[in-house]
Amino acid sequence: MTDLIVHHTISDLYRALNLPIDQETDFTIHFLPDIHPEVPFTSPTFRANYYSFVFVKDGRGTYTTDNKVFKTEPGTIYFTNPGHIKAFHLEELNDVFIITLTEAFLKEQVHQKVFDEFPFLLAETVPPSTLPSLEFKEFEQLYLQIAKEFKKNSPLKYKIISNLFVVILLKIKEKFWKGYNPIEEGDRSSEIVKLFKHNLEKHYRRLLSGEEEYIFQVQDYANLQKLHPNYLSTVIKSKTGKSVNSWIAEKTISEAQAMLKNSNLTAKEIGFTLGFSEATHFSSYFKRHTGVTPNNYRKSL
Repeated sequence: MTDLIVHHTISDLYRALNLPIDQETDFTIHFLPDIHPEVPFTSPTFRANYYSFVFVKDGRGTYTTDNKVFKTEPGTIYFTNPGHIKAFHLEELNDVFIITLTEAFLKEQVHQKVFDEFPFLLAETVPPSTLPSLEFKEFEQLYLQIAKEFKKNSPLKYKIISNLFVVILLKIKEKFWKGYNPIEEGDRSSEIVKLFKHNLEKHYRRLLSGEEEYIFQVQDYANLQKLHPNYLSTVIKSKTGKSVNSWIAEKTISEAQAMLKNSNLTAKEIGFTLGFSEATHFSSYFKRHTGVTPNNYRKSL
């Protein structure tokens, strides 16, 4: 890997690669030969805050995740998740599709408890799988239909897309990771990261269900793993590029935005649900991280 490491949103990556795409969206699907007309192509090293699902019907190359290099060939399906150091090399590129999506899309459009059904989404690094052509065809039918729906302006566009994507996740679970448990895989640092993500998700589920009353801080997550908070912070920062506090803030804001979009709760009630004792504290926290107040965010929708 090169020394160049940049933290990317989806649009950041396209701009950094000088690709003719400029969009700020929680979901995209692209035919890679359209945006990489010239191969071979080697990307810079980067961090991404979104999921990527890649379907290689006809192509060859490699991709690197946290210093692990994997080959891609016809029939390869792989995904990478947010926060880790990545790069890719395209050697041949004839028929490849990529789906990118954020955690917000998964939580808002797929299901609030999506990680319960699909725990492999919490994995740090998952090897690719290569399928025979008939089995790959099952995925091809799904992602081509998603690509078709993505071009439409239907008011049900993302509802249709999210349901089709759930089928892809179910097929991935069936074919590759039926019994997958992300906590059992990887070295000690990887296990710490995976368990932290698991605890983060579990804690916010408990907050939303009323089983917890306040937002966990670094010390709380360290206690769950019987680690010193400084050590936990060092591991999370080095492995994901984000501090524990950044993970907590992003998760809090993500859940708040989902409730502001999808519920009739007042901003005060949402703040209380998320562990804020005062409405003013929640409002100032939300504005500090998004630039707008909760009520103005809701109005903008």
